[in-house]
Amino acid sequence: MTTLAKMSPPIFLVLLLTASCGATVGVDTPASERVDASEAFTIEEQATFDEPWAADFLPGTDVLVVTEKAGAIRGYDTASGESFAISGAPKVDYGGQGGLGDVAFLQSEASDTIGSRTIYLSWAEAGEGDARGAAVGKGQLVCTASRDCAVKGLTVIWRQRPKVTGRGHYSHRLLLSPDERYLFVSSGDRQKLTPAQDTSNTLGTIVRLNLDGTPAAGNPFAERGSPSDEIWSFGHRNVLGLDWDAEGRLWNLEHGPRGGDELNLVDPGANYGWPVVSNGVHYNGSGIPDHETRPDLAAPAISWNPVIAPGDLHFYRGGLFPGWRGDALIPGLSVQSLVRVEIEGESAREAARYGFDSRIREVVEGPDGALWLLEDGKGAHLLRLTPKP
Repeated sequence: MTTLAKMSPPIFLVLLLTASCGATVGVDTPASERVDASEAFTIEEQATFDEPWAADFLPGTDVLVVTEKAGAIRGYDTASGESFAISGAPKVDYGGQGGLGDVAFLQSEASDTIGSRTIYLSWAEAGEGDARGAAVGKGQLVCTASRDCAVKGLTVIWRQRPKVTGRGHYSHRLLLSPDERYLFVSSGDRQKLTPAQDTSNTLGTIVRLNLDGTPAAGNPFAERGSPSDEIWSFGHRNVLGLDWDAEGRLWNLEHGPRGGDELNLVDPGANYGWPVVSNGVHYNGSGIPDHETRPDLAAPAISWNPVIAPGDLHFYRGGLFPGWRGDALIPGLSVQSLVRVEIEGESAREAARYGFDSRIREVVEGPDGALWLLEDGKGAHLLRLTPKP
């Protein structure tokens, strides 16, 4: 991984899209022409999963660890094609958008043997009465050579506060900082809207934690006490993508309401505006002021209308697609596409859209630079993408 670079200036300074996009920040990006993915890639179906939500390679190996929303963890050896169960998953509150969520590993623990590694998981957790919230746990993934794998010692290290009713907008994406000192967690607004503007709770925020789940020193609102001392940024709706670019800058990808999906460069302490501003409208058709009406609030580098319904975000780092190094790759649920976005400085533009026959939930970069995509839903395929010969 790259080392953590100095954070960029506040994003609420106007960000300009590239000239070829022909639009200022906060204005809907023109959709690129949709190309059939089979024309751009060699696509190999590898395995099948039920409602996969996230995946990550076990550092130093060819084993892909996949979470299934209903509460199962599975391993897939991409070299041998062997699929196997991993025991020890937490009890999840399954329903709506809730269930087992993200998985993350420490790259510093890379080894060519299976062995034991630290594992981070997120999931929807039941509370008292009809309340629920996201939780993050830390444990050890212990495996033998026979693929007998189990998560052991899993302990909850962070909880979304407060737990509320409903089964939407948990977000709970996990991202380790490049220097592996911090764990970033996206915490959705839980479809409650206004708490995203209230830094006395963690709904509608991105939090920065130490690896044990405690608030990291130097967070923007540390002097306000718990849980404000966890918050890195706020005013978010439903962040389903988090990643670092080649310069070590943090970006997020979030679902808008009806219209207004956003790609944001994330700065500490910044307010990203939800639900005060959005480039979409409410589902009932009532309007929301656009980002341009509030220059004091952070505006997106790109917003999409119609939406792409992003499932994940990954900045490409490999060599198999050399022309894409540094580009943002976004699996689109509603558009059934892999969307590629070029980043130049603080500017961004959609460069390409590769169409599939199903909703795409997750994109993972393999050790050799190949792309691994997970479809969404029951009987979802794991696809390996390489360049056409």
